[in-house]
Amino acid sequence: MSFPRTLCFLIVSLAAGMPGASALAAAPASAAADASADSAASKAVLEFMRAEMQERRIPGLQIAVIRHQKVVFSSALGVANIQHGVPVDDRTVFSINSGTKAVTGVAIMQLVEQGKLALAAPVSRYLDGLPAAWQGVTIAQLLNHTSGIPDVLDREGDLLPGGMDGAWKTAQTLPVQFAPGQRFSYNQTNYVLLGKIIDRLSGEPFLASIRHRQFDVVGMPDSSFGDSADVIKNKANSYRFGRDGTLRNVVEEFPPAMRTGAGMNTTATELGKWIVALQQGRLLQPASMAAMWTPSSFADGRPAPWAMGWPAIRRGAQAHRAVAGIGGGRSAFYIYPDDDLAVIILTNLAGAQPDQLIDTVAGLYVPALRATGGGYALYRLREQTARGGFDDIDGQLRQVTRQYAVPNPSEGSLNGWGYRLLSRKQPKPAIAVLGLAARLYPDSANAHDSLAEAYEAVEEQALAIRHYRRSLELDPDNRNAAGHLAALEKK
Repeated sequence: MSFPRTLCFLIVSLAAGMPGASALAAAPASAAADASADSAASKAVLEFMRAEMQERRIPGLQIAVIRHQKVVFSSALGVANIQHGVPVDDRTVFSINSGTKAVTGVAIMQLVEQGKLALAAPVSRYLDGLPAAWQGVTIAQLLNHTSGIPDVLDREGDLLPGGMDGAWKTAQTLPVQFAPGQRFSYNQTNYVLLGKIIDRLSGEPFLASIRHRQFDVVGMPDSSFGDSADVIKNKANSYRFGRDGTLRNVVEEFPPAMRTGAGMNTTATELGKWIVALQQGRLLQPASMAAMWTPSSFADGRPAPWAMGWPAIRRGAQAHRAVAGIGGGRSAFYIYPDDDLAVIILTNLAGAQPDQLIDTVAGLYVPALRATGGGYALYRLREQTARGGFDDIDGQLRQVTRQYAVPNPSEGSLNGWGYRLLSRKQPKPAIAVLGLAARLYPDSANAHDSLAEAYEAVEEQALAIRHYRRSLELDPDNRNAAGHLAALEKK
């Protein structure tokens, strides 16, 4: 049916004069503006990620950005398998290592909702035969790593002798590290115990429980648990750079009893669906999710670094809080509850540290987030040094922070950049970057230790000794600094 032009004009004119008409007109305009802003942000993210892949020498990755419970950007870049030239696609599966702990946190909170478990209850209520010193530890203290229970891994990250059974038996004979709730100590035994609790209270092995109550609910057919001994369809190879700069394969070992702490393999698409399911209340009730993401405290009230299975990214009362899953230095996802935003980056390079990139990606969608983390400053500082060299790196950083109104890069991100330069046989630029880190963070033992290593690489013995000594003044337990210093002082 067609209308005379004058009638159409009359209808439009009348509608414009109706109550609420301006709001109706503004809504599509606002939605269009949001879509346009998201599109521009996505183009900037793609440019940023390609630059970071080149800088960090990441073979392959997936990224997904979720806003208002919808995926607004996703991309698969690079290669999943260098040996055979297999590209990354949307169904490539990546290890998320300790990011698995967030999934275990959800499994525990589901048991709380069912009335089978209490976070404040002692572990001895649910498991028998534990050492006396372990029995008073609460479920919450297992989840947030404040238990003080001995680790089944040694200081090098390897299982204690005797395989998983031997490590479990040995750990039970060791003294506790501290009284429960007094300190933080990242610990795999905590999650072994949580796995045993899920086994017992869910009525099925924890891996089956997580599949039935999370993966099947969300629709995650490509997600699974396993390591290098398992045949996993579409699994990306894992790599790392050795100290000599040579790319090597990573052999992943996640004993079945430890897979509540590490061992999940997934895609950015499926992990994104899981996050959306959380946000929509399909896995947990809103009150349970809020409790899970609430940062915990030590017994004396000081803030502790984790929530229930999730690292809590604290930035102060008025800042943009986040909770995270971070694993193996190669995979990370952040959820910004107050900004209705989530970012996922999965890579196949151990040491890629994608968690250092997420705030920058988030800031391209929510500009206020550029004032967090310092990642954007590092990105722009690298552009400056690429054009003008490293001789005035302090001045270049001041220019970047003024121009973009962003904070300084974090110590960790500068440290990572410096070591990447060292691995590429660029010691002088590395010294400039690590020296900047030591000036920005003069009370950091790690900053001085790293700068000392750079000076040692160019045989600047006196400067290396000076910074190793400073590192030991700040941290007398720094074994790396002590060992290097002793060797240098013998020369």
